[in-house]
This record gives sequence, structure tokens and C-alpha cells, in this order.
Amino acid sequence: MQELNEALFLIINAPASPNAVLLAIAKMLAEQVIWLVPLALIIGWFHGSDRTRMLMLEATASGLAGLLINQVIGLFWQHPRPFMVGLGHTFIPHVADSSFPSDHLTLIWSIAFSFLMHQRPRFAGVLLALLGLPVAWARIYLGVHFPLDMVGAALVALISAYLCFREERWFLDTAYRWTLVVYRYFFAIPINRGWVRP
Repeated sequence: MQELNEALFLIINAPASPNAVLLAIAKMLAEQVIWLVPLALIIGWFHGSDRTRMLMLEATASGLAGLLINQVIGLFWQHPRPFMVGLGHTFIPHVADSSFPSDHLTLIWSIAFSFLMHQRPRFAGVLLALLGLPVAWARIYLGVHFPLDMVGAALVALISAYLCFREERWFLDTAYRWTLVVYRYFFAIPINRGWVRP
């Protein structure tokens, strides 16, 4: 399996002297696109109905659960990144920690899969899920992940989204009430001015 992983990596990974435009696009996808995820959640929270806000909170819980699962996996199984074993070419700096699964893709797809489990935000879920594909490519292309890191991220994301969807009755109502209290305290001025929903 590792031989296949490395072979696929070498096919996708950028050459030593890549096209400058493609390299710039890959760096943008690998490092900047991730910020669209919290932005989508924040916009949904600020302007959505109570039900939409609860969906944003469930999706946030899914993302955090996915990242937590990744940390646990990393504690028990350290998988080196390509540059740690001298494989391919690397074009963005990254700490030498475990590569499996990809945190970037886990976060994007945990939120996407959480949206996909509900009717109302399903279109946003499809968009986020599709957005994860070029992000996955970029992080392999730039040399910081193996292809199977992305497969692992997809599995973790699916598990975390399903667990949060299945067990929402245990945490969502309470988490929503407390989040609303904190939100109304810290955003009192924008709320009073009508910039965001109370």
C-alpha cells in the first residue's frame, strides 16, 4: 500500500521547476481556501434563522471532532510527510509532524458532509465537498501530503459528520443556548444596530 501511495504521490507532486502560475494557484488552494470554511459558518450564524444557526453549530462540532480524531490517530500512528523521507519536491513550509490524515481536508469535508446530511444547506455542502478536491490536489502537488492522507481525511470527515448528526440530541440544544448567550454579549453593538441577527 505504501508503494502505491508513493507512486501516486510522485505522479501528482510538482516537478523541481514547476510552472509559476500553476505553483501560485496551488499555494492559494493549499493555504488560503481553508478560510472560506469558517467564513461560511460565520455568515450562516450572523444572518441565518435559529435552525440555520443550529446547523452551523453542528457543522462546527463536526469539524472539531474530525480534527480531534486526527490528533488521536497521530498520537498512535506517526506517518512521515514526503519531505521527511526525502521524496519528491516541497514548495511550502510545514512542520515535520504526522501527515495522516490531512487536517485541511478533514476540516473542509467534515463541514461539507455535515451540511450534506441536512436538506437546507445541502447545496453549500456540495460546493464545499467539491472545493476539497483541488485543495487535496494542491497539498499533494506542493509536497506536504500523500494521496492516502486525503483518503484518510475523507473517512474521518464522514465519521465525524455522521456522529455529530446522529448524536446531536446530546449536545446541540445546550451548546446552542450557551453559544447564543456568549454571542449576544460580545456582539451587542452590531445586534442593536441591526447589522446582524440577535
